[in-house]
Amino acid sequence: MSQISTFNKVWSTNGGGPDNQGFTMFEPSSIPQGFFMLGCYSQPNNKPLFGWVLVAKDVCANTRNPTLKQPIDFTLVWNSASMKISQDGPVYVWLPTAPDGYKAVGHVVNTTPDKPSFDKIRCVRSDLTDQCETNSLIWESGSFSIFDVRPSNRGIQAPGVRVGTFVVQNGSTNPPSIACLKNTKTIPKYMPNLQQIKAILQLYSPIMCLHPNEEYLPSSVDWFFSNGALLYKKGQESNPVPIAPNGTNLPQDHNNDGAYWLDLPADSANKERVKKGNLQSSKSYVHVKPMLGGTFTDIAMWVFYPFNGPSKAKVKLISFQLGKIGEHVGDWEHVTLRVSNFSGELWQVYFSQHSKGTWVDSSQIEFQSGGNKPLFYSSLHGHASYPHAGLILQGEDNIGIRNDTAKGNNVMDLGIFELVCAEYLGSAVIEPPWQNYFREWGPKIDYDIDVELKKIEKFLPKNLKSALEKILRSLPSEVLGEEGPTGPMVKNNWNGDEI
Repeated sequence: MSQISTFNKVWSTNGGGPDNQGFTMFEPSSIPQGFFMLGCYSQPNNKPLFGWVLVAKDVCANTRNPTLKQPIDFTLVWNSASMKISQDGPVYVWLPTAPDGYKAVGHVVNTTPDKPSFDKIRCVRSDLTDQCETNSLIWESGSFSIFDVRPSNRGIQAPGVRVGTFVVQNGSTNPPSIACLKNTKTIPKYMPNLQQIKAILQLYSPIMCLHPNEEYLPSSVDWFFSNGALLYKKGQESNPVPIAPNGTNLPQDHNNDGAYWLDLPADSANKERVKKGNLQSSKSYVHVKPMLGGTFTDIAMWVFYPFNGPSKAKVKLISFQLGKIGEHVGDWEHVTLRVSNFSGELWQVYFSQHSKGTWVDSSQIEFQSGGNKPLFYSSLHGHASYPHAGLILQGEDNIGIRNDTAKGNNVMDLGIFELVCAEYLGSAVIEPPWQNYFREWGPKIDYDIDVELKKIEKFLPKNLKSALEKILRSLPSEVLGEEGPTGPMVKNNWNGDEI
């Protein structure tokens, strides 16, 4: 396999799709000698050209059952000849008809109604393919739509490999007509060693910008434990236990049954001090894992905050604090770097945002001046991660939860890190004891959301009260602050892909 990120434009339209800017179709160029195209590439026009497709070379010694074969025919799946759109003439999109025992993993695009040459593309032997699914929308018109595709099963053990191609759908909810690839080799052989992990982080580790008004700063986990954090046990609430540095006395049984939880120091002065965090001690906690069949390395960089502050709402032109809503002890946030194992390039960054998040191409994120280190922004009190500064409203119709981001004097260099897990390296990475603590990092907050809402809603017109309440009640209990959050290892993305 080879990863190709140079393309020749085949066709484009200037309307519809994301931001109504249209989309473009490309075919890979500068394909190495002996390699073949597996499919064309497409993307919306609302962002710079930034993508890749895989091309393949058959090195199988079995000439009767090679890994690659020419298609035996083509099916026209879409053409734009009759469409009244602004376009570079008509375009024709073809699905290869694969021989028995083989599958197509991409489409061919041309600008004539003539079928492409059979030598234009290769189909892949079925045992080297896997099921794929539609991912982000590229363009749609009526019932017709184009999506990029990814493996349906994704995670640190999943063999599915993304090809970088797209699929055409015509009102169908069936699985895509193409497949993705499958890595049948041992995944760890393609992953970076310890020295390479350090080199990647030295190059790409992000800088986190905290809001100028942020009161609740990050700290290291050790600082939190050493400054009076307490371990509580159900039934023995009056006798909490100080937590040993590095969490060696925390339960390690991988249960989350509500029997234990962490909390701030009991005395009020220390409680308020520890709430504020300690930026000088802070570091990122790094989990390195294979993704997409070992073709990419995901580097999840976790940041700990002793306390998450109260949320703020915006209702039309009015903004106000939401009482206790949003407050909780022990806040874990993260960003994930996705680095190509073909080239070592940073392709995407994932920004976690209140139990959800978003992938952003590295062509669309900010970088520190003169370098390769991404800049990102931690929202005021809520600590969600965003690629750009400004107000991000979690809601609709100008009603919702405010996520305010701006660059202040306080920044955190995630390049100051502790490598806490890389399963594929075995015993080379020693996991800290606190990582295997599966219970809550904060107590369950006993407040009545109805009472908190009544405090707020008396200032709002009736028609706006219900809209705000609907948005608040749709938030997960961890975001509302009713439950203490769990640690990184309990999250679905620890072994799986980001949401």
